[in-house]
Amino acid sequence: MEYNKVYWEDLGVTAEIAVFAPQNRIGEFHAILHVEPRGELFEGQLARIYEGEERLAGLPQVAGSSPILKRYFLSDSTNQQPLMRQETDCSISVIQQPPLDGSKIAVWIYLQQGSKVANVNGMVVAEHNGYRHLWKMGMHEHKGDSAWQTESLLISYEETLQSFNATLADNCIRTWFFVRDVDTQYAGMVKARKENFKEQGLTEQTHFISSTGIGGSPADTRALVQMGTYALTGFDPAQQRYLYAPTHLNPTYEYGVTFERGTVMEYGDRAHVFISGTASINNKGEVVHVGDIVKQTERMWENVNALLEEGGASFDDVMQIIVYLRDICDYPVVKAMFDRKFPDTPHVITLAPVCRPTWLIEMECIAVKERHHAEFRDF
Repeated sequence: MEYNKVYWEDLGVTAEIAVFAPQNRIGEFHAILHVEPRGELFEGQLARIYEGEERLAGLPQVAGSSPILKRYFLSDSTNQQPLMRQETDCSISVIQQPPLDGSKIAVWIYLQQGSKVANVNGMVVAEHNGYRHLWKMGMHEHKGDSAWQTESLLISYEETLQSFNATLADNCIRTWFFVRDVDTQYAGMVKARKENFKEQGLTEQTHFISSTGIGGSPADTRALVQMGTYALTGFDPAQQRYLYAPTHLNPTYEYGVTFERGTVMEYGDRAHVFISGTASINNKGEVVHVGDIVKQTERMWENVNALLEEGGASFDDVMQIIVYLRDICDYPVVKAMFDRKFPDTPHVITLAPVCRPTWLIEMECIAVKERHHAEFRDF
């Protein structure tokens, strides 16, 4: 793993970059771009972020790579998304989760080097070595309540997967659910997801899907839920396993939700470890350290570390971190803690309430670890 940080002074843009690029194999890159506000309106900051993306693509460490995913974190998605350009070469997610560094925009970009990338009927497909990686972000509906919208989104996605000879149960690796006014709308999303999963054969006796369910507002004011997904075809079921960390966490179904704490995908040359949204919780499903942002952050790190270790990885293998805060006033404390613990790892801290009001902070991350599995094809 290699970490780089590039600052373009004329742009006021910083790119935090994580590189996993074994020789003669597929290269992977995660970058998070931050922009200094400089007293500019959104259009000015957006223009500088876009220029930063162009310069990122020209850096030698990511040369020849193709963007697979971009997630833009905005301070006011309804008014700002219409000002953004339309992109079809990668999967785009735009959500109102304000970056807490004072800017109006930040972006997480995932790139691959050596893959064949195409947009197939709205699904971004990265193909290599017999695998097809299917990314579809930014899905939303504009009718009904949060339960109806969630059910509609899942059904539509399941129909899309069929065109790739894939199913939700067998092929979906990771989901994201961004919920407007999470304190009141989250329950509807959870109910609809649980019912849909049961219809698809996903139960506590089989498995669920790694996920983040967090506060976030789509640009369409009628949309209560926005969904993003990642699926994979061409793998042996033995390559996938789920993470539980029972010393620290309990099964999510015990408190009525249906997602996995984490998922590992093993390849011949590496493993991907997807850690779901994780907060300060114990193995009885109880919120730990109510009201204390410092202790909640530390317990959250303990939980994530336990999941990573179960997946055969560590914080040294993490390529990106997204942090969600409920209270904007906690930002200086949390930023200082993350800067000390993760000085090089690309990360962004956003304003996004967690699904329980007493949770002050949540994080998710993706790790990549070198492996040597002769029984599996390389990534």
